Amino acid sequence: MAKKSGYQVIVVGAGMIGNEMVKVLRQRKFPMSELKILARSSRKQVFDGVEYEVRETKANEFDGFDLALFAGTEGEKGAAVTFGPKAVKKGCIVIDNGQDFRMKRKVPLVVPEVNADALKNHQGIISNPNCSTVQMVMAIAPIHKISRIKRVWVATYQAVSGTGTAAYKELQAQTRAWCEGKPIEVKEYPVQIAFNLFPKIADLDPDKFPGYYKEEIKMILETQKIMGDKRMKITATCVRVPILNSHSEAITVETEAPVSVEQAREALKNMPGVVLMDEPEKAIWPHPLIASGNDATYVGRVRKDSAVKNGLSLFCVADNIRKGGALNAVQIAEKLMEMNLI
Repeated sequence: MAKKSGYQVIVVGAGMIGNEMVKVLRQRKFPMSELKILARSSRKQVFDGVEYEVRETKANEFDGFDLALFAGTEGEKGAAVTFGPKAVKKGCIVIDNGQDFRMKRKVPLVVPEVNADALKNHQGIISNPNCSTVQMVMAIAPIHKISRIKRVWVATYQAVSGTGTAAYKELQAQTRAWCEGKPIEVKEYPVQIAFNLFPKIADLDPDKFPGYYKEEIKMILETQKIMGDKRMKITATCVRVPILNSHSEAITVETEAPVSVEQAREALKNMPGVVLMDEPEKAIWPHPLIASGNDATYVGRVRKDSAVKNGLSLFCVADNIRKGGALNAVQIAEKLMEMNLI
């Protein structure tokens, strides 16, 4: 398919991810002849400092457009379920940030730095992985190339921005109330999030994975699909923490053959989209404030695991709204252009 000088692009969703998608498209100078923003209702709204006319999402809005980025809503049936297939029939390629299509056999689940080749077989809909999955595969894929990873243990520390704008504002409000000695109001989470944390993200799935919350299941199944290895054994514990933005993860992997710390560090240094911050003797390691607002996945604390044969442990941080959502979707679109698939 021949490249165009400008593509007609739709962003579906006007929340945190949709806003960031518009911002990333503009920052990266994605070649657009037209940008349309759709949401549940019509209104005017400012995105990245520019006021746009937001239109109500209807099937006919996709007529003549090349690309639709669906912002998606974790844990809910997203607009892509209703409008994605209709958009494809109208000749539009859909990149969906929601969870609805991720595990469909014919839908590629893509992190461009890791498995861009999966795009070759797309049939109109492409899925963006869950934010916590994205940064984990960015961190472990370079090691997997050295020696196949047999097992992964991961604990996440996930920011409230992953829940959405209301949760973001609630953490701010609870923090102010605590500092002022006022009553703390709890709406968005089961318990207070300010100065607290809890090991629950999404709902339980007692039938397929007893005891696991769905965020943890996503990390298991999505990682296997992206890495192209269903034999890879993965366990996850996902924790919501009182951080506004950027997720952190403590990861241990077990490889088939030994991988030295030096080999792992060199592979991470050479991984596009990864920044190695690994000088613990100087207190140089990733943390959420480093990642927030930036594109990279930051990795550090790379060390031999003391309890696992052929084990390596590391710590990684990424902006869950940016690389975990909006940026990865735009990078998929850029890769489609590069591969002459749009």
